[in-house]
Amino acid sequence: MSQNLFDLTGKTALVTGVTRGIGFAMAVALAEAGANIIGASKSLDSSGSKIQIAVEKCGRTFIGHSVDFSDRGSTLKFVSNFTEEKIDILVNNAGSIERAPAIEHSLDAWDRIIEINLSSQFVLTQVVAKNMILNGGGKIIFTASLLSFQGGINVPGYTASKSAVAGLTKALSNEWASKGINVNAIAPGYIATDNTQALRNDAERARSIVERIPAGRWGEAKDLAGATVFLASNASNYVSGITIPVDGGWLGR
Repeated sequence: MSQNLFDLTGKTALVTGVTRGIGFAMAVALAEAGANIIGASKSLDSSGSKIQIAVEKCGRTFIGHSVDFSDRGSTLKFVSNFTEEKIDILVNNAGSIERAPAIEHSLDAWDRIIEINLSSQFVLTQVVAKNMILNGGGKIIFTASLLSFQGGINVPGYTASKSAVAGLTKALSNEWASKGINVNAIAPGYIATDNTQALRNDAERARSIVERIPAGRWGEAKDLAGATVFLASNASNYVSGITIPVDGGWLGR
């Protein structure tokens, strides 16, 4: 198979949630494959950030934006930058989690999680996709979750949002596949990031999780690199509307 299928040289990728963890690894993987990166995160420095340095080491350009995706106004201000700019690849990765039993899960926390994990992503995707259609197509990738398939424990807002992301992926694919836009999602398994720190700090819970994973280990953010490049490249031109688990075999157990 020709390696050119995975070559992203000359492409521009917009990646949200790039300052650490999965988003950082995704952005670097796309840069290594040839793409220039526009990054967005709430805590992103305007210059000199770790992600900027990592992308530029790959010989690619990086433009960073500080965006609070829990604030609709901040999101709308950010997306106004892309009403005419050509984006080839959009990675909707920004996300947050709130751990609390459903009966104690505050409505403020619920609204914040839904806004970050779902609503802001639709707002951004809607604007970027308009230009993708005008330019003949593009690639849109959402970060879903194992909880797009399962219920989880004490994370009702997160589970609701990630289940909705999987559904939105299908809905947008149904509308846009014929217009040259591939819309897909990646469902990370139990990855060692800030979002799973509380689980890894709980010795009993951490042990039970690893025992359930056929690969026998927590995933690393870099484990998402291959799936990201695949869905962003010509190698996936006839792949649309799916959610790919990258979970060490968890869902197959």
